Amino acid sequence: MKFSVCKKILLLFFLCLLPLCLAGPRLALPHTLAHTPDNPGIIVLNYHKIDNMNISLSVTPSDFDRQMKYLKDNHYNIITPDMLYNHLTKGTALPAKPVLITFDDGYEDNYKNAYPILKKYGFTATIFVVTGLVGKYPNYLTWAQCRELKKEGFFIESHTVSHKSLTELTSEQIKAEVVQSKKTLDEKLHQNTYYFAYPTGTYNLYIAQILKDAGYRGAFTIKYGTVDNSSNLFALERVPVFHTGNTFHSFYQRLLYLPVFEKLGWVKG
Repeated sequence: MKFSVCKKILLLFFLCLLPLCLAGPRLALPHTLAHTPDNPGIIVLNYHKIDNMNISLSVTPSDFDRQMKYLKDNHYNIITPDMLYNHLTKGTALPAKPVLITFDDGYEDNYKNAYPILKKYGFTATIFVVTGLVGKYPNYLTWAQCRELKKEGFFIESHTVSHKSLTELTSEQIKAEVVQSKKTLDEKLHQNTYYFAYPTGTYNLYIAQILKDAGYRGAFTIKYGTVDNSSNLFALERVPVFHTGNTFHSFYQRLLYLPVFEKLGWVKG
């Protein structure tokens, strides 16, 4: 069978791309492919625990250090939720290769293990805390730790009061989780809490409206993808980082290949 010119070009394209998709860290894609004017996707990394528990949610401190070193050595710029919000709503410019680092749940290891590593590289992060657990249960952050992190440039934001899936609650319960967690953070940290992460990632338009009415500016999901100008402020995409058989390689692939795949239309941006 004879191939048309278009088919030949398409076949050649995939043959050229295949080695890059299968390559390890030694065959890195050029960074200009990951962040270009035509592909302004912003990666929001999503972590939970930084410890040695050897479970999927626990990235080891050594792996986390290696990942942060990679970001530093390759000139990624860590941004804040405010910077992301201003970019999406006002068109404010972001630095080259922007990355927002986030943690969910507010585990104490974020302070004991992640914080020193982030400080080592001059980075900050955003931690979405469950306010009903802060200072009350072992292995969760204390308010004193939250205040210290905030003083060092970290954002401490809302992950509800009790970490219940909001889509399973009544309207009044949703409002209580959303409003009370914000009120507690505002009072304890002397701030205006503007950002939210959905527990278990579950949400809908009704819940998003409640958040907006409560004074939040945006909310983060666990939906896999990068943020761009087409993103919904109350359904912002993130890139989860888990403990795997080769955690750094998984991190590397998600950091570099995801924006390229989105540009090709293989996954939703």
